[in-house]
Amino acid sequence: MSGMAHFQIIVLKSFHVICFFFHRVYEVMATRRRLKAVLIDLSGTLLIEDAAVPGAQEALARLRQAPVTVKFVTNTTMECKRTLFERLRRLNFDLQEQEIFTSLTAARNLLEQRAVRPLLLVEDSALEDFTGLETSDPNAVVIGLAPDHFNYQTLNKAFQLILEGAPLIAIHKARYYKRKDGLALGPGPFVTGLEYATDTRATVVGKPEKAFFLEALRDLNCSPDEAVMIGDDARDDVGGAQNTGMLGILVKTGKYRHGDEDKIKPPPHLTCDTFPDAVNHILEHLIEPK
Repeated sequence: MSGMAHFQIIVLKSFHVICFFFHRVYEVMATRRRLKAVLIDLSGTLLIEDAAVPGAQEALARLRQAPVTVKFVTNTTMECKRTLFERLRRLNFDLQEQEIFTSLTAARNLLEQRAVRPLLLVEDSALEDFTGLETSDPNAVVIGLAPDHFNYQTLNKAFQLILEGAPLIAIHKARYYKRKDGLALGPGPFVTGLEYATDTRATVVGKPEKAFFLEALRDLNCSPDEAVMIGDDARDDVGGAQNTGMLGILVKTGKYRHGDEDKIKPPPHLTCDTFPDAVNHILEHLIEPK
């Protein structure tokens, strides 16, 4: 090979390396520029019952300093939004009640749109979010996480209503959730039991439904590809968000179990130990500092 040919090969290879480098720089900068919102799960991600995940308050405060909007999205159905907000404030989280979007809110919106009278299978502490709705002579069944009401008599009443034509509305279908004493059954198994018994399909309003995420983003003036979701549930938090077009970050707290990140396709954008680690990644790699 002549010296000139060898020189041309070196130049060509160098050109390819330079092109690849600038392409990666462009990709990183494009990602940084377009991120406008961070959606954050609550139970299992920021807190477990009445205990905050270590470092979560400080990490949220650091995220607040970045040029992004923060919103809290949760499938929690065992308490109304006001009570949930007060519990978070007692744990010294910096947030406003209007920043919380719950599956209870999404369920109420659907009930008002359909103008139905629900049989509400939710905990008494969650009923406040349905104040003003007509519930006498029910013609719809709404089911959330309601351990105090998941008994044969109540579930059989729901079963009979559905057989008579009442729609079944699931606030969400989580398989399980995290408590201080370990994992506990979520509403999903009970919803699935009613579906099986009545040969019907529930309308699901909470995560991982695309409509839930889009409704949460509606007032943030951003599209799904400008948002990232942080949560401990691979399917409902991360999978649902990514199927909507968002990035998803899975944290190994709460209900997370080893290998959960391998159960969804595409896999999470990132899997990390805790919420503070997720915030570090966002600040360092996804958005430009002020």
